[in-house]
Amino acid sequence: MPELPEVEVVRRGLERWVAHRTVADALVLHPRAVRRHPAGADDFAHRLKGRRFGSPGRRGKYLWLPLEDSGQSVLAHLGMSGQLLVQPHEAPAERHLRIRIRFADTLGTELRFVDQRTFGGLSLHENTPEGLPDAIAHIARDPLDPLFDEEAFHRALRRKRTTIKRALLDQSLISGVGNIYADEALWRARLHYDRPTAGLTRPRTRELLGHVRDVMNAALSVGGTSFDSLYVNVNGESGYFDRSLDAYGREGLPCRRCGTPMRRRPWMNRSSYYCPRCQRAPRPPS
Repeated sequence: MPELPEVEVVRRGLERWVAHRTVADALVLHPRAVRRHPAGADDFAHRLKGRRFGSPGRRGKYLWLPLEDSGQSVLAHLGMSGQLLVQPHEAPAERHLRIRIRFADTLGTELRFVDQRTFGGLSLHENTPEGLPDAIAHIARDPLDPLFDEEAFHRALRRKRTTIKRALLDQSLISGVGNIYADEALWRARLHYDRPTAGLTRPRTRELLGHVRDVMNAALSVGGTSFDSLYVNVNGESGYFDRSLDAYGREGLPCRRCGTPMRRRPWMNRSSYYCPRCQRAPRPPS
């Protein structure tokens, strides 16, 4: 699933190519693509027609397009394979095209939602006073948000009494961090994924957040991480951060810091990649 850097790359593309354009019509080609919109496909398309998109927003992994002067937004859930593509009108329809949105202008491009696995979708939601779709009002701010509260995050870690990777993936504590960037930040911080959060000091928490931000900004600079064709930006281009990964996917390869072979362990239906020397496992409780 795309994490913060990938979603931010898409948001920037929408800001350039879709913001402030008026919808001429919307066509829903697969009902699952709007299953989170209870009123159904026809209602979704009707409510978009004639509306003007504002500047796209993002919180963590969640992306939305506000509808100006309506108090509503189109929330995009990319799932495992969702893509928002800006294509010329005459471009052939993608095999897994689910929604097509045309605009009332002469720019010659349209917005397409393509989703091979149909886990993602678009839906309409009322906005909160903060300007967020109400469906994601519970999601915490992400570490690149200027209003992210480091002290509150540290206190929450101490109270939570969990392990550090679980905390990084808890969207009610910090949003936007998924499996890839959690492993990368923990490797940089020399922290084992099962390290209890209760023992983290403020300087250690601050250091970890610095690594989270650094790895996300590095990924943003090269368009995010693409392991296959399922994640692309709005122009269909892949990101290149997979070439710079220090931990994720490097099982058996030498640690870039100490040369010890990297390990992979099953973790919460996922995998955790780490260096057994640089990231010492915590001692089991006596």
